[in-house]
Amino acid sequence: MPNEDSFAKRIREIRGSTLESGDVHTFQVNVGLICNQECHHCHHRAGSERDELMDRDTMMAIVVKAKEAGVKTVDITGGAPEMVPHIKEFILALKNNGHRIMFRTNLTAFLDEPYRDFPHFLSEIGVEVIASLPCYYKEETDCLRGDGVFHKSIEGLKVLNGLGYGIKKGLPLHLVYNPYEPFLPPPQQDLEKDYKRILRENHGIEFTDLYSITNMPMGRFLDDLREKGLEEEYMKLLTDNFNPDTVEALMCLGQINIGWDGKLYDCDFNQAMGMDISIGGAKNIVDIDAENIPKRPILTGDHCFGCSAGSGSSCGGALVDKE
Repeated sequence: MPNEDSFAKRIREIRGSTLESGDVHTFQVNVGLICNQECHHCHHRAGSERDELMDRDTMMAIVVKAKEAGVKTVDITGGAPEMVPHIKEFILALKNNGHRIMFRTNLTAFLDEPYRDFPHFLSEIGVEVIASLPCYYKEETDCLRGDGVFHKSIEGLKVLNGLGYGIKKGLPLHLVYNPYEPFLPPPQQDLEKDYKRILRENHGIEFTDLYSITNMPMGRFLDDLREKGLEEEYMKLLTDNFNPDTVEALMCLGQINIGWDGKLYDCDFNQAMGMDISIGGAKNIVDIDAENIPKRPILTGDHCFGCSAGSGSSCGGALVDKE
């Protein structure tokens, strides 16, 4: 047996085996690392100088493979996906094939002139929006995302509300919370109540639900931990709070993550770590046999404790103890 990381050993103690994927219901697609922000907790170190962008051919290959594989959901992320060329064509092609589309935004990119029509485009075809808002207060949000970002984010949310997002049936608006300090998120359902009350009272903002996501020990967040001498303490926090109840709900069990260059991963965090995988002998979405995606062993590392600590964490929020 090859050497196992600490997380894999913990999983083997619980399950008698390491993690293996089940049926794949989601393609998570990272279309590029370009972004108009440089957030302190970004696991990809996305920013305006990044030039890793998915090309049209790879996008169209994903459209074909997603249909062949029969996946229900395509989850589009970045960077700031709005800023990637051909993104509208990609979304329309997926929508025409009947997929549920989730689009992740930082709320400020579409306030810039080239992308101002993007919210209207998404609402016209009924794309779900997942919007990052690390906190409902200015100081904490600006601390993570940069000066002035909170007020721009509120402006972006008002644009979405004006189109019916978070209000009309068929236009769900999910907000994403990230801790601004090295601690675990509080209970998601309690935090959601606070978000809804404070955003409604202070800004007249409505939204559908909240996803709380644990900051992963990688990228700029790891840089910050090391600068403050907190890396070991944070990893101990994650491992000490490992929750066995989260294991069978881990997001990697039902998805494939696709990088901007078409490479395959178990999740977006593994992509940031360079932990690419092979599916049926293929390492790129262009080459996979999507009609017969086999069950596969999941690659893990110590960072996976971030998804299994406390109430658990995923790109869809907490894994347990949620309503």
